Amino acid sequence: MSVSDTSPRYPQKPRILARESVARSRLFHVESLDLRFSNGEERQFERLTGAENGAVMIVAMPDPEHVLLIREYAAGYEDYVLTLPKGLVDPGEDVVTAANRELMEECGFGAHRIEPLVELSLAPNYMRHRMQVMIAFDLYPKRLPGDEPEPLIVETHPIDDLPALLLRDDFHEARAIAALYIARDRMRDEKRQSSADLL
Repeated sequence: MSVSDTSPRYPQKPRILARESVARSRLFHVESLDLRFSNGEERQFERLTGAENGAVMIVAMPDPEHVLLIREYAAGYEDYVLTLPKGLVDPGEDVVTAANRELMEECGFGAHRIEPLVELSLAPNYMRHRMQVMIAFDLYPKRLPGDEPEPLIVETHPIDDLPALLLRDDFHEARAIAALYIARDRMRDEKRQSSADLL
């Protein structure tokens, strides 16, 4: 028996019978979906639709051992949180351009090198939102005006010190935590590879 024969058999995706806009604000659009599953069961789901152009989150590395984090007010949490710089992709932008712009607006740095790291979702049962996580190297000072209501505080943290960050009350955004662990592992792999190449 081949490996493919033991893989799970996913059912046919549900058929969308109806789609209705339930509520819309400046930032959010709630949509109702009437679905019929392959076994005949019908259900209604509600979801938040994502931004049309997508969003980016940036792991900005001023050197191979450190990462830039920002402290900003999170209205959903009613408190200041520590997280990674992020924002929406503007119409006509690609993700690299958007990541560099957000980095300049929120951290006061640009990057000579920006690469895709991973794509993350958040609560996919309820949100059609994907975040393109980018990793940025070779930073240089450059500030652009942003849309933040107050200046953001930029902090530099050792990327190997993630367990200490997780003990803090102000660092808990799941996407930022996942992005930092993935970036840390990538940097460790690159360091191991460089050491092996020298042997």
